[in-house]
Amino acid sequence: MSAPAVSTVPAVPPAQPTTSNEWLAPLLILVIGGFMAILDTSIVNVAIPDMMNIFGVDQSSIEWVSTAYTLALGVITPLSGWLGVKLGLKKMYIWALIIFTLGSGLCALSWDLNSQIAFRIIQAIGGGLIMPAVQAMMVRMVPRHQIGAASGILGMAMLFAPAVGPALGGYLVEYIDWRWIYTINVPIGIAAVLLAIRRVPSFAAGKAGKFDFLGAVTIAVALFTLLLATTEGSSWGWGSQSIISLLFISLISFIFFVWWQLSIDQPLLNLRLFKYKTFSIANLLLLLISISLFGVMFYLPVYMQSIRGLGAFQTGLLQLPPALLTGMILPISGILYDRIGPKVLVPVGMVLIAWGMYLFRHLTLDTALIYLVLWNCVRSLGMGLAMIPTQSASISEIPSEQAGQASAITNVINRLGGAFGVVIMVQLFDHYNHLEQAGYSNLLQNNNPIQQNIIAQGVAKLQAAGMSYEQARLAFMAVLQGRIATTAFTNTFDIVMVIIASVLVICAILGLFLRKGKVATEPGHSVME
Repeated sequence: MSAPAVSTVPAVPPAQPTTSNEWLAPLLILVIGGFMAILDTSIVNVAIPDMMNIFGVDQSSIEWVSTAYTLALGVITPLSGWLGVKLGLKKMYIWALIIFTLGSGLCALSWDLNSQIAFRIIQAIGGGLIMPAVQAMMVRMVPRHQIGAASGILGMAMLFAPAVGPALGGYLVEYIDWRWIYTINVPIGIAAVLLAIRRVPSFAAGKAGKFDFLGAVTIAVALFTLLLATTEGSSWGWGSQSIISLLFISLISFIFFVWWQLSIDQPLLNLRLFKYKTFSIANLLLLLISISLFGVMFYLPVYMQSIRGLGAFQTGLLQLPPALLTGMILPISGILYDRIGPKVLVPVGMVLIAWGMYLFRHLTLDTALIYLVLWNCVRSLGMGLAMIPTQSASISEIPSEQAGQASAITNVINRLGGAFGVVIMVQLFDHYNHLEQAGYSNLLQNNNPIQQNIIAQGVAKLQAAGMSYEQARLAFMAVLQGRIATTAFTNTFDIVMVIIASVLVICAILGLFLRKGKVATEPGHSVME
């Protein structure tokens, strides 16, 4: 794609880079908002059973508490670039934080399912704008030679929040009250707003130009249908006409959106930024990392809770050590990026992610839980080494005045990565799980001597306990079918992890083409008020 000589994005004068003493405190304040927004995507899930009981609804209905939030995030995130120019980044961030905090308070006061869903949408409208604003302000505040260290600090919120969410949510639900998963956001949100007003520098709003209504509609339809398909695929059936139709509509909408954005002078998302080689490669790698991250997070809790019988709180606690490791690695990774660039860190990190996933090929029905923690730690170490250098490299050539547009694109790609991660994981899982279960069923149907001997011994033991032969056989076959299902699950998990690990190793080669580029335009006058 070739870019025109004159930028199509409304120009905003770039901020003069500040010294480390000036940007660190504002960035730490911004991290509070980012942490809250990301935390809320995972903390709510553990309260779903309590909400079902209190609101008197079934599983399919209560899932809309999470689905509505996800869909609203997908629709609002692409608007962040235009709003950041129109309102100014600081003002957009503060208003987003106020809306998110207000939505949280309303969610805590919800009286039925419909009110909960409505208030979650309000919460998501704020939450979807927080991270793009934070990332864009970071780029505007921080000198380019320190962007890695700053990204490491911000990255702690991005990777630590989803991991700590289940443990924190499990504690609040189990020992206090489920409404506290929302109530806790209110005082923190108010404090974050007041701190932002006082300590975060302001950036002048630019001339936003005409709002790209058609672009907004098409990307909203594309993301809405894709996210709806991924969240409802399991309950509606991945091969159902509804899911296939949603995915088809999403694909067509994406194709039209890309064509339209490249055809107009003032696009909603400036896709011409992909003319920067490092930006393109980095976002492709971020997409792959997000796919692997969300893919594993989708099924590993299922194994822990459904197969191993762990509670939500225990499951969350087992994910804490890897999260803490990531939190320690991210600042180090950012500092290393500032010194040596991404060419070594990203490939090594992606290989470690792949290795950690490959280790899960040893997963069985009775694997010691400590191994799950250790394997996840290897994966988290790779995440910490790869994520920040990749994100930092992605903006290394982007002009500061286009940071908001770049951030909006990256956040949309992260949403796509999460959605595609679930779709790819489910499709692979369903395919190989069907093959595994068919293999075991064939053994039973073909009167395999070993299997028949196991059945005979099991039936005999139940008969010895006082059951009739028919009762004993039915009871043992039910147990055997359950054992087959769980064994097929773990075997399938092993296979899928090896497949994804192999893809990541191959894609790690792309990391060798990343570079710590020079910014495309030199900074001009300061716009900090």
